[in-house]
Amino acid sequence: MGNRTILVVDDERDMRIFVSTVVETSGFEAAVASDGTEALQKAAADPPALVILDVMMPQIADGIETYRQFRTDPELAKIPIIILSAIARKTFLHSIRLLSPRRGNELPDPEAYMEKPPDAGELSRLIDKILRAET
Repeated sequence: MGNRTILVVDDERDMRIFVSTVVETSGFEAAVASDGTEALQKAAADPPALVILDVMMPQIADGIETYRQFRTDPELAKIPIIILSAIARKTFLHSIRLLSPRRGNELPDPEAYMEKPPDAGELSRLIDKILRAET
């Protein structure tokens, strides 16, 4: 995928199209995955510059587990992640704390969190801010 590609992970086709369009109008290439397994396979095969991850796919556990796998895989852990979800940010952060097996081994917070429905301009600014900071 490379450093101009953003992986959009969402089980809703309309949301994948919307977010992909924002990604492309922001000057990046969009790759899509409809679930966590597909996302992890695509990212492992060709790491993207950024992942935009939906948490509810179709349950919160699916998105949380996908996030955990990204953050605990040595090859994928450095990829920045924007969480895009219908659940509140504090609910997500509480959920990743519960998944941490022991103190001192907590999952890091995502680079950004945006509740659905996303604002196209705000999402575009977030993408730009995160990827500018990476270079």
